[in-house]
Amino acid sequence: MRRPKIKEKVPEYLHDFIATQDGSLYTAIDHASWRYILKVSRSFFAKHAHQKYLDGLQETGINPERIPLVSEMDERLQDFGWRAVPVVGFIPTEVFMEFLSLGVLPIACDMRKLEHLAYTPAPDIVHEAAGHAPIIADPEYADYLFQYGEIARKVIFSKQDMDVYEAVRELSDTKEDPKSTQAQIDEAQAKLDRANAAVDFVSEAAQLARMGWWTIEYGLVGSLEKPKIYGAGLLSSLSESYHCLSPQVKKIPFSVDCVKTSYDITKPQPQLFVTPDFQTLGQALELLAATMAYRRGGLEGLERARKAQTTTTAVLDSGLQMSGRLDEILTDGEGDPCYLRYAGPCQLALAEQELVGHGAEYHAQGYGAPVGRLKGFQGRSAAELSRDEISKLKGRFEFESGVLVEGTVTDILERAGKNLVVTLNSCKVTYKGRVLFDPAWGTFDMSCGSKVISVFGGAADRGKYLKAVGGHRQKPALQKTNLTEENRELNVLYQRVREIREKDGSGASAVGKMSSVDAAGAVAKSSSAGTGAVGRSCGLSAAGLDELRRIHDELEKKYPQDWLLRLELLEFKVEFADQIKARLAAISKRDQDTAEMIARGLAAV
Repeated sequence: MRRPKIKEKVPEYLHDFIATQDGSLYTAIDHASWRYILKVSRSFFAKHAHQKYLDGLQETGINPERIPLVSEMDERLQDFGWRAVPVVGFIPTEVFMEFLSLGVLPIACDMRKLEHLAYTPAPDIVHEAAGHAPIIADPEYADYLFQYGEIARKVIFSKQDMDVYEAVRELSDTKEDPKSTQAQIDEAQAKLDRANAAVDFVSEAAQLARMGWWTIEYGLVGSLEKPKIYGAGLLSSLSESYHCLSPQVKKIPFSVDCVKTSYDITKPQPQLFVTPDFQTLGQALELLAATMAYRRGGLEGLERARKAQTTTTAVLDSGLQMSGRLDEILTDGEGDPCYLRYAGPCQLALAEQELVGHGAEYHAQGYGAPVGRLKGFQGRSAAELSRDEISKLKGRFEFESGVLVEGTVTDILERAGKNLVVTLNSCKVTYKGRVLFDPAWGTFDMSCGSKVISVFGGAADRGKYLKAVGGHRQKPALQKTNLTEENRELNVLYQRVREIREKDGSGASAVGKMSSVDAAGAVAKSSSAGTGAVGRSCGLSAAGLDELRRIHDELEKKYPQDWLLRLELLEFKVEFADQIKARLAAISKRDQDTAEMIARGLAAV
């Protein structure tokens, strides 16, 4: 059976965010960095991560010897009902959520720089491929992630959320750009500080983001006394995963109340939430969803949409969907919504399909929508009237709320036995003496429905709406390379070591052919042997050993502060291992993070 290509599964309006992964852009330093992260992670997570993570490394096709291709991961993830798609850098949060709602995991193609090996705030392939993907192999967790994506597709994002997102993306890109000056970084940080300071309420999207942060990114599972790591942010952070289980980080029983706790993406988390199992995650998520506007509707949902000042959709009980930026809500004497006023482009739809002739191009200047029951029709709305009843009204629709629509009916749009839109010419709409629509403004398309049953984020027919208003604000960037003029010669040395390992079939290369668990054992066994001719006993030639000596000498002359390649040399059990260890000890004095990275690397050799 032919499996559909990823672009056949993903709506066209998301195609702009699908990047092209170029494996040739990964340097030998990048592959060595990946290899180090996976090797150190295996030995640590064998004791401290959820078991399914370790199994999932193999089941999802994660190769510890090289950075994976997303196309390969896509093939493996299909066995678990998921797909993978390559992206670059930060993509809008609502786009990321929509991918999840489709059962598609976006995987960032960029690789973190060696200087940011322990942690990077920017999305990269370590975080996505080695963090998110393996745990998806657990069916209960995969169900939670899919449920999260479906709900996230409907939450209301605020303009403040969007401003913070843009500032975070700019700061991350600036920090990762080797050409950035300190002044540029400081300005980007100041922009983020201003965006955060401007946030004066917690939106639905922010609440859901907090739940995602404390579960998908930074979640622990098991008991409070001995929890295991499952969050991708921890699984992909060598530094924070190493320290998160210490008593200094407070452990809190997980519940829906985690959404009351904010987080700072730039700092280690002072507390983490521990769920007893993955089923509990879904139960808490359902409790949160029950409070959201797409479930509650009414004035409460509409007020959230108005306050957000972003594109949202209100759904009437007739099925009519109105999408746009809600600017004003008029209420009747009982406090129920009776008229909605949208500013800017508005779309009318049914079942998330745009109604013909009612796209954002047509309603480009906004839209006014009366809501409620008509006087004299025993509690019925215009949606429930027959054509004869509408004809007898002679263009005069008086609502119980006091809204009055007067004009000449020229068309009635009906679907599934209900009127959705009644079109009137020479129309005037008033409420309590206020003119809501003037005949000079053109045709009035009257919405039909007695109440608002749901309000959700985004447009109903997103593809057509985005096309009409100019699409998403951000286009994807191109995959970056970490190769620079400054590290070009050093990269050659890394490549030479890699070629020796692969060509001579040493114990180091054999690790890549085993499972993640077996590989850790192989490294451990080779590390316990003597230092003399171990390289040769594993198949390393005399010429290979001589080449490693020359590489070491060049490191000593030109790159006295590089520690990662020295760790790779130690895997071969070379005769000059003591010299390497002495140099690593000296480099360790540079700072605590470097000392920790070297110590963990030595423990895994």
